Amino acid sequence: MAESKQSAEATVSDVQKKIRAAFEAFDYESNNTVDVREIGTIIYSLGCFPSQADLHDLIAEVEEDQTGYIHLDSFLPAMSKVLLEHKFPPIPEDLLLQAFEVLDKEKKGYLEPEELTKYMTQEGELFTQEEMDEMLTALADHEKNVVYYKDLINQLTIDPDM
Repeated sequence: MAESKQSAEATVSDVQKKIRAAFEAFDYESNNTVDVREIGTIIYSLGCFPSQADLHDLIAEVEEDQTGYIHLDSFLPAMSKVLLEHKFPPIPEDLLLQAFEVLDKEKKGYLEPEELTKYMTQEGELFTQEEMDEMLTALADHEKNVVYYKDLINQLTIDPDM
């Protein structure tokens, strides 16, 4: 029984270390606070993929009196619960591949940045142009000006045992 309790405490400790590291990457002033607009990125980097509605609910739960900032002391327990309860799991790799293959009507293995931008800003949960620009900067093959979606899927999917 004691081993089980130690194991659970180690898991919580590991989870909290990951959350702190992700949070601190966006804590530009080193004051344990981040801009509320960074929370989605932090949550995604931790392998959670909430809907926009779920993200807004989580932000409302942890935001400091509508100031536009979130303090680590508020975020850490809420995010620990999310991770330990496996809320907002990522979409399975095979479903992502199927979705991209539907968009890739010519079966080229890639999408043009303009094509991907059109889908991502006009269908489903919409991305902003700024989000698309950031994503394309990070993910597009700049020599060929295309997005190889199998590479993208590898970056979007996370080993659940991580």
